[in-house]
Amino acid sequence: MIIDMHTHVWGGRYDLHTRELRENCERYDIAKIFVSGIARQYPDESEVRQHNADVVRFKREQPGLVEGYVYANPRNADASEVVRRGIEDDGMIGLKLWIAAYCDDPLVYPLVELCIDYKVPILLHAFHKAVNQYPDESTGVHVAELAKRYPEAKLIMAHLGGNAYHGIKAVRDYPNVWTDFSGSLFGREDIDYAVDQVGTDRILFGSDMPGCSFLTNYAQMMEADLTAEQREDIFANNTVRLFNLNV
Repeated sequence: MIIDMHTHVWGGRYDLHTRELRENCERYDIAKIFVSGIARQYPDESEVRQHNADVVRFKREQPGLVEGYVYANPRNADASEVVRRGIEDDGMIGLKLWIAAYCDDPLVYPLVELCIDYKVPILLHAFHKAVNQYPDESTGVHVAELAKRYPEAKLIMAHLGGNAYHGIKAVRDYPNVWTDFSGSLFGREDIDYAVDQVGTDRILFGSDMPGCSFLTNYAQMMEADLTAEQREDIFANNTVRLFNLNV
């Protein structure tokens, strides 16, 4: 079984992206996808509402296949209410934070505390770049600081932190941090390094579709130095356990 826990519907591209995601799930026998809606770096309240409405619509159109993250901009005054509404009213299974604020910014604390209360994970974009780092773009160091402040939070550092040898090193000592290797940026040696540092239990499978290739991420898994059981854990079992899924 494959669960892709990191996909998107980008703002303004609902028909195109949902069609591509559906087709890929059928083509590659993906059992379930987790979706969040994003677009601009600093979306206003109305944009956030539309992003989340797109995910709710997709969930309703594809029950059983699609699960959703509620997306919030911590800079918006209604951010806490957005999270509450997304989880309580819309059945979202976690929170997605992108690049509107560093994940350890005090603006984020109320959202993290809500997710702790709801017992849902938080998917955190994290990327360490040599050049062109976005303002307010988190790295593994920011994720580690948040994990240290909130050891009871369930945090997912996306993209191996953008550079496994930076991101994984920062979070390896925090058992409340999981990671995915979505984004088609890594070779098999990066996955091998992550497994060596944090074990297979804290690694999740995601692709970052439709912006990135599912097959590239799948091939990285198949090329990595893993047993069949370890692949099953990363492809699905770890996500099932972390999100308490009934599958």
